[in-house]
Formats: sequence, C-alpha cells, structure tokens
Amino acid sequence: MSLASGHEIVNLEGEELAKQEKDWKGYTEGLVRLTPGRWLFPATFRDYADKYYKFKPRTSDVVLLTYPKCGTTWLQEIVWTMRNNPNLDNPMAAAPVNARVAFLEMDILLKTKNFNIGPDHPLMQGFKKMCPGKDPKDGVFLQMTQCSPEPRTFKSHLPLSLLPPDLTDTAKVVYMVRNPKDAVVSFFHHSRIFKNHDFSGTFEDFVQYFLDDDFVYGPYWLHLKEAWHRKDNPNFHFMFYEDLKSNNMEELKKLDTFLGTKLSQEQLENVAHYTSFSEMKARDAVLGTGADIFFNLDIVNKDGGFFRQGMVGDWKGKYTPELDAKMDKWIKTNLGDLGLEFKYGV
Repeated sequence: MSLASGHEIVNLEGEELAKQEKDWKGYTEGLVRLTPGRWLFPATFRDYADKYYKFKPRTSDVVLLTYPKCGTTWLQEIVWTMRNNPNLDNPMAAAPVNARVAFLEMDILLKTKNFNIGPDHPLMQGFKKMCPGKDPKDGVFLQMTQCSPEPRTFKSHLPLSLLPPDLTDTAKVVYMVRNPKDAVVSFFHHSRIFKNHDFSGTFEDFVQYFLDDDFVYGPYWLHLKEAWHRKDNPNFHFMFYEDLKSNNMEELKKLDTFLGTKLSQEQLENVAHYTSFSEMKARDAVLGTGADIFFNLDIVNKDGGFFRQGMVGDWKGKYTPELDAKMDKWIKTNLGDLGLEFKYGV
C-alpha cells in the first residue's frame, strides 16, 4: 500500500510480529512498517496516515514535535502558558494539559481492544463540546486538533517526513531533543504504565528494541536527523531538553522571541514557576478523570506515575556497562556525523 507521503506500508507478520506481540501487549490490532525509514506503528496508522500528511497547517499554528519522552508534556505546558496564560489567570489552565494541547495522532494508540471509552467518558464529552456534530469514528484527536480554537498549539511525535510537507513553511514548529540514554529510561517507564503500549519485557529488552530501531515511532536517530536538517528554517526552533533544565530562563527568552509572544520579565517568571517540574507534578492531571482506562495503576503505584523524575542523568545506574557501551557505539554510528554534543548529567 502506497501512502501520500511516498512511503510504502506493509503489515508485520510471522516471527517479527510474534516477537512484538510477546513484549508489547497494547498493540492488539497488529503493527505496520513504513519504508523508507523503517518507521513502525500500530496497524491503525493505516487509517490516518494520509490524513496526517494532508493536514492543513495555519500560519497561526505552533506545532510541538519531539520523539516520545523527550519532554513533550513539559514543552506543551510551557508553550501553551506563554501563548495563553502568561498572567496565570486563564480558567482553561485548570483543564488537563492534553485537553488544551491536542495530540494529533493519539487516535492510532487508542483504537485497540485495551480501551473501552464510552460516550460518557470525559474525553468523549470534551470531543462533543469541541467538535459538535463530528463523528468520533473519523478520529477523536485528529478532529480535536482541527477544531482547536486559534491560535492552535498542538503536538506530534511523528517524523517530519510523515507530516504535511508545507508545515515548516506555514506554521511555527518547535522541536525538542533529549539525550537518548535518558529518553530510553523515560520511555521504558512510560511504555509500562500506559496500556496503549503495555510493555512487559525487561529494561535490557527495551534497550535492544531501541538499538534495533524496532519500536513504535521508529528510529530515534532518523527522527532527529530529519529535524536537524530543518534547524535553519526561520519557522523552526530546535532546542535541547537539557538546556531547558539548566538554563531555563535563557531558553524561555529564546522561545519568547521565536513565538513572538513579547512577554515581560514578570510573565516569563510566571511561566518558569508554573511549568517547573515540581508544580506540574503537584498538578499531575495529564489525562484527568478516568485515568484508570489509560494507566496500569499497579505499576504507577509501585514505580511512579506520568511525572516521575524529570531530571538529567536519571539513566545512570540503570544501564549495565555492556548496555552503556552499546548505546555509546549506537550514538556514534547513527548521529556522529551531526556534531551534536548530548549532555548526560553529572
């Protein structure tokens, strides 16, 4: 099957599918592979791939792009607050962050047998309110992104090659990258607590999937390279998670300039405080009521919820020397030509 993006999409089958199904219980509808790139997605991606590629960006849009667990939720809270709540008086701030910043392709992760979201669930009530008369079968999150009031701020984990080709010519795009060692640790926890992934393997298994470019959202290195090649586009802002942690105000000022929000020092300090990890963890309402549908609460209660550490260097002590050496070799092989210097914490 050919996609509008020029990719070919095929179903995973045989031993390759069996291996995935053993460790990833959440992908109940199967998986598909896209070439070029070897991008891997739940099979439900077939229903939406062309819709994402043909999505119509607007000049007032700000699109937040990251590989999974590279600080997406933090970034979306920062950008939404800068654009909509710099004085901390917007009543919408009380809503879960994902109710304010739409997740473009979340539909592909929820159309599985693991979820039974009825019409009375807060998510569906929010959909009906935001998209009156729309059919949820056409994509709840896709249509919520389309129906978001201007100026729209929305996020995606898709690589640029699967998004609208005119995205960076039309909208403003913020891309944040995180050092791969911390990103893998965070994604491992995320994949265990979220039922749409439901990863049951070991950490060593998870790292190997990463090294083999063989888990959903595909190769980290290619995702990053596609973004890196756009970094000089005036509508593209490239930033590092670690810099946002260590030089928060400096990075907020850069974002302010890029977004054109023209915030005062007091407003920037409001944003810095409101979006600090401690404040966001205290609110911890990413999905709001009905979280048990999305989360494995047994693991959450044992190992922590969505906001767990949020630190640089959390990877230390979690990799065996052998795994750490494999990661170093993988990073040098796949990203060494970019001249990037990741910060791994002290």
